[in-house]
Amino acid sequence: MSGIRDRDVSTFEDLEVFQRAYRISLEVHRASLQFPTIEQRALADQVPRASKSICGNIAEGFGKQPRSNAEFKRYLLMAVGSADEMQVWLRYCADLEYVDQKTCAAWRDEFRQIAKMLQGLYTALGTSSDH
Repeated sequence: MSGIRDRDVSTFEDLEVFQRAYRISLEVHRASLQFPTIEQRALADQVPRASKSICGNIAEGFGKQPRSNAEFKRYLLMAVGSADEMQVWLRYCADLEYVDQKTCAAWRDEFRQIAKMLQGLYTALGTSSDH
């Protein structure tokens, strides 16, 4: 089979992009717990949800890869979308001063790198619709 399983990757947790996305989603989630009460059902809910969806989409797509590279690629694109969405939420976090500018800038850079890695993985899966 062509694809990532040929590269000593047996689970989604072996993927560096998953590991990085998981690590940053934990940081973001912990920080969101400190947001003002008024934000607990708004920004403090949306920020961890979007960052966690990156991890969830990688895992779900990986699980579908044995049957369909096209399905995996579709989930990778959703993960890219969530990584890009985080750029917006982090701007709000910085501008509302819920997270300091330096931390937000570092997180935004990390989400950009994750998006690039996801796009690279998408490309590596090739153009075939299945296996």
